[in-house]
Amino acid sequence: MRNWIFLIGFWLGMQTSFAQNPDWQEIQTPVKASLRGLSPVSDRVCWASGSEGTWLKTIDGGKSWTHGVIDGLDTVDFRSIHAFDDQVAVAASAGQPAVIYLTDNGGTTWKKVHQEGKQAFFDAIAFVDRKRGYVLGDPVDGKWMILETLDGGKSWKSLAFLPEAVDGEAAFAAGSSSLISKSDELILGTGGSVSNLHFYSFSKAKWAKVPATSMIQGEPSQGIFALTESKEGLVLVGGDYLNPKVSEGNLLKYSKGQFSKPDATTDGYRSGVAFLKDQNLLVAVGPESSDFSKDGGRTWHQFSKAGFHAVKCGLDQKSLWASGSQGRIGRLME
Repeated sequence: MRNWIFLIGFWLGMQTSFAQNPDWQEIQTPVKASLRGLSPVSDRVCWASGSEGTWLKTIDGGKSWTHGVIDGLDTVDFRSIHAFDDQVAVAASAGQPAVIYLTDNGGTTWKKVHQEGKQAFFDAIAFVDRKRGYVLGDPVDGKWMILETLDGGKSWKSLAFLPEAVDGEAAFAAGSSSLISKSDELILGTGGSVSNLHFYSFSKAKWAKVPATSMIQGEPSQGIFALTESKEGLVLVGGDYLNPKVSEGNLLKYSKGQFSKPDATTDGYRSGVAFLKDQNLLVAVGPESSDFSKDGGRTWHQFSKAGFHAVKCGLDQKSLWASGSQGRIGRLME
């Protein structure tokens, strides 16, 4: 009996340890591009995009990859991508030309569906469902650029009501995660001269701004870089990408109108954050390491020295992937 009790206790201890210590399955894809665009569909299907016009896709959990250049644009950085399945995806560039492309045949061909002017810079893309989605761009003429599609990315137009931006305020395309879209709400996190949360209520047709005064800000390299929604509210990560070791003011929680700092934060700048609901797991990534939290973001623990630009959950909420420099992809193993 004692042996059985010992074995059961050992097994339970191993399970607890395993659950508390996630790790990356690091995958070297066939490309060497910097991959900031990331869109997992499931534990099998994942798309990514990035520098040199690169797009790539796996349908077997990362064992093999299809890849190419979007419409021959090998000088364009596609930092935002959203996929619905293994056939349909929408990609948006960062910088010029400011373009949005759509593929409905698994990446074999891409069609340009929208282009903005020379001042435009796209930062993030987020969909509510298969039809309705949004692209966030830096301010133009004092107002944020927000484009809306109601037909799955085939056509885009400016949102009717746009929030004002403070001079020097911007969003970051470092991990294409500065925008959250919900059925009745848009949320965007900003940085630069000031760091704010902007909320838009569709039912009220009204914007509200909440200053994130505890987030590091004031310089073009500082502010909120990414946000996600956990069971306990919003989690905001960022910092100063020119001083990636600085931890002060790099992570905040926001719930019921109040900001709070974590009890134990990450060891520096973070460009991406994601929440895996079923496991109550938050993961934050930066260029030099990765961290997790299982208490809603109150405390953070480094679990890997592998650095990534972006981290996203699959549409099925059963998988979590990351993308980084030199064509590297990470798949969370728990």
